[in-house]
Amino acid sequence: MITALIRSELPRMSGSLRKVADWVLADPARVAGVSAAELGRRTGTSQATVTRFCRALGLDSYQRLLLELAREQGQESAEGGQPGPLGPEIGPDDPLGTVVAAVARADLQALRATTEQLDLDALERAARALAGARRIDVYGVGASGVLALETQARLFGIGCEARAWTEVHAAKTSAALLTPADTVVALSHSGATREVLAPLRLAAERGAATVAVTADPRSPVARAAGTHLTSTAAPTGFRHGGLGTRHSVLLILDCLYARVAQLTYPRATAALALTAHIAADHRR
Repeated sequence: MITALIRSELPRMSGSLRKVADWVLADPARVAGVSAAELGRRTGTSQATVTRFCRALGLDSYQRLLLELAREQGQESAEGGQPGPLGPEIGPDDPLGTVVAAVARADLQALRATTEQLDLDALERAARALAGARRIDVYGVGASGVLALETQARLFGIGCEARAWTEVHAAKTSAALLTPADTVVALSHSGATREVLAPLRLAAERGAATVAVTADPRSPVARAAGTHLTSTAAPTGFRHGGLGTRHSVLLILDCLYARVAQLTYPRATAALALTAHIAADHRR
């Protein structure tokens, strides 16, 4: 979705481009009746800046931007969404119904955008690297550390030798012991987290296959990995950065998990069968 793409590109935009982005994101519906020259005037920039803004998004013209925004607005309306007044921000006095609607809308938009932009070839390469790995390291800190532990639990449950590392010294120690038979998954919303980048680079030096999941495909973590998968942020009031991209990353990890289970079907089904009784045994 175009608004999700704009948010993902914001960190790389200059001051003038950011002014255009902020104006568009504040109310995407109002852009429909505005020319490129008028948008430049309203944002205190210029028509040339608006053109550069479109090119920064990979669009060939301002008309293409209008078409993408209209398509997104139409999709939201068809699904019963409330484009326009209900934005991602949540104020201190908003009623609970507004809070729930804002969070749900942001997450649904992120999941849809992630699905639309997901590189299936890259996803397949990543899944095959995981399926054939002797050992799997997963690196992440902060909010990404929670997702790293979730990745470990899922892959371990289908018979993969997976381990999450959320502390840089332990992660680098593990990375130093990897071989070309191993695979690494690096999780970082910004793609610039040093505690993730350092063990990722060391793992690559050791010959391990490397997979990164970030919201920025041009970030240092993305560039350091052999395979990159792009997540999409779903910001709302009180929830930005890594917290805002959590559901998008979980969708990507779910797809990886399901594909690895397919590729290792005998092992995965055997592992699931052997562990199926555990949860039931602990129910009261």
